Amino acid sequence: MESKYKTIIISDVHLGVKSSKAKEVVKFLKSNSCDKLILNGDIIDGWELKRSGKWKKKHTKFFKLVLKYVAKRKMEVIYLRGNHDDFLGELIPFRFGTLQLANQYIHESCGKRYLVIHGDIFDSITTNLKWLARLGSIGYTFLLWLNRHYNTYRTKRGLPYYSLSQAIKQKVKSAVSFVDDFENQLAEVARTQRCDGIICGHIHQAADKMIKGVHYLNSGDWVESLTALTEDYQGNWQVILYEEWLKIHEQATEADNFSDLRKAS
Repeated sequence: MESKYKTIIISDVHLGVKSSKAKEVVKFLKSNSCDKLILNGDIIDGWELKRSGKWKKKHTKFFKLVLKYVAKRKMEVIYLRGNHDDFLGELIPFRFGTLQLANQYIHESCGKRYLVIHGDIFDSITTNLKWLARLGSIGYTFLLWLNRHYNTYRTKRGLPYYSLSQAIKQKVKSAVSFVDDFENQLAEVARTQRCDGIICGHIHQAADKMIKGVHYLNSGDWVESLTALTEDYQGNWQVILYEEWLKIHEQATEADNFSDLRKAS
């Protein structure tokens, strides 16, 4: 069962990191079609690949799928540079058919304008102190490694997934303050550019909210939360959680298969 959207936005897949959920994002994109796909930064983790990351077949499958959609479906694909795939900056601006690379993008829909940008340029640590950001990236990679083994232990005991990093972010006051500042700052940027909304990634925290009259959207990530943004043809946005989507998708598939069997009999 395939759902049709006007726009799908994903970010922070971090291909090259062991914890990247490449198979899951490919399954999601195969099961949902759209006119426009926006890859909003940190799709490839160049930092991790330079350090100790590995490029795998499942990572290549992701790009093969995207290029297939560009070639056969004429899908519009906009790939926006993030901080972990900042090497793309040497290629920007680039356009080939319906595929383009850029630093930011104005998405217009149903009379509204959205500024789409990864979000790292508003993070003073990432922008001005790259060595410190990379040090933080190493710590986050370790936390993901610890999280993976901890959840293997939980799965064996029938316990649900638990995100250590998200729990830490929610409990550390400075992290909560950083997210609030990040969101408010981005909303202000959208306002100064006369946009109705801002769409970003970077902080791995999906969101759909209004901030002082500005529609703030964040596509989350495909390392832990596994989230995407979708827009229907009436201009309505929704945060899709992969785990919830997968349950509905599997139930619908089973129902379709059962219906086909009844017709065949």
